[in-house]
Amino acid sequence: MTTRAHAPRRVLVVDDDPTVAEVVAGYLDRAGFTVDRVADGPSAVARAAAVRPDLVVLDLMLPGIDGLEVCRRIRAAGGPVPVVMLTARGDEDDRILGLEVGADDYVTKPFSPRELVLRVESVLRRTGGPAGPEPAAGPWLHAGPLALDPAARRATRDGAELALTIREFDLLGFFLRHPGRVVGREELMHRVWGWEFGDLSTVTVHVRRLREKVEYDPARPQLISTVWGVGYRFDAPREAPDA
Repeated sequence: MTTRAHAPRRVLVVDDDPTVAEVVAGYLDRAGFTVDRVADGPSAVARAAAVRPDLVVLDLMLPGIDGLEVCRRIRAAGGPVPVVMLTARGDEDDRILGLEVGADDYVTKPFSPRELVLRVESVLRRTGGPAGPEPAAGPWLHAGPLALDPAARRATRDGAELALTIREFDLLGFFLRHPGRVVGREELMHRVWGWEFGDLSTVTVHVRRLREKVEYDPARPQLISTVWGVGYRFDAPREAPDA
C-alpha cells in the first residue's frame, strides 16, 4: 500500500507558452510529480477546483485572467495552495506584487528548469499538507497575543485564527523560537527559505505581510521591530506583574 510519505504530489503548471510549459512539466515529471498543464487563467481556476493541486507553477502574464487574479481566485476557492510564480519581467515591482497576493516563491524567466524544480521541492517541504512531509511535532509556541502550533500548522492572535501563507507561518515560527535576537535578511533567507542566496526583497515583503496580520498597528509594530542596517528583532511581550 502506498504510504502518505510516498504519495505522488500533484503540480498544476499554468503557462501560455507551450515550449515553457512542456519543459517545466517534463522536469517535474522526471522529479516524480504528477503534472497537469493548462494555458490560460480561466482553465487554471477550473482545473484547480476540479483536482486540487499540491502546488501551482503560475505564469504572471496569461490570457483571459492574469496570474495575480488566478492566484487570488484559487486561494479564495481552495485555501492556501502553495504558488510558485513565473514572470518574464525584470521589474522588481512585478515580483513583489506576486508576493503581495500570496505567492510563496517566484522565478524570473529565463530560468533553469532544474532551479525551478528545486524551488518547488523547497516550498513543498515546508507545507504540512499532503504535498509535504509529516509536520514536525512540538509544543505550542506563545508570545503575548500570539500562539502557534507547529504540528497542526495553526497560528492565532487573541484566539482568532490567522490566515498565513506557508512562508509567513514559517517566518512567524522562527521569530517565536528566537525572541529578542536580531536576525538579518540573509539569515532569514537561509533559515526560513532554505536558500543560500536570492532576492532579499522576498524577505522584506514577507515581513511586511506578516506584520499586517500579527500587529495591532502595522505602522507602529510592537512585535517585529526593524533594526536599521541589520535586520529584524521579535520582541516577546513581557507578562504584566501581579498586582
